[in-house]
Amino acid sequence: MMGLDVGDKTIGVAISDPLLFTAQGLKTIFRESNKKDIKQIEEIIKEYHITKIVVGLPKNMNNTIGAQGEKVLDFVDKLKNRVNIEIILEDERLTTVSAKRILLEGDVSRKNRKKVIDKVAATYILQNYLDRK
Repeated sequence: MMGLDVGDKTIGVAISDPLLFTAQGLKTIFRESNKKDIKQIEEIIKEYHITKIVVGLPKNMNNTIGAQGEKVLDFVDKLKNRVNIEIILEDERLTTVSAKRILLEGDVSRKNRKKVIDKVAATYILQNYLDRK
């Protein structure tokens, strides 16, 4: 499985182990265009034999979908037109906060946190989904 944390500038990518127990951060895609971004995702799908994608859906604390959530839904629609595998939306409230906290506790420098925060958030999104299943 693949987990995605879709942002305006980057997409964090995580994948599960074959037995679907754990999620590991794979990479951060630096956004260029939807077409190029989705092409990179398609390459990962082929390389890792991905059968399901879990995409973090940012919601407001009152459970409504705001502007960022709408952007993610738009990206997911474009992704669905290019890949023929199941895409699941996962509530991602507080995942970035959790990712920042873990990196701070690990004493990761501000410069290095910026490089990996989205990949760590994608790992949280996928791991939350795996833990529920």
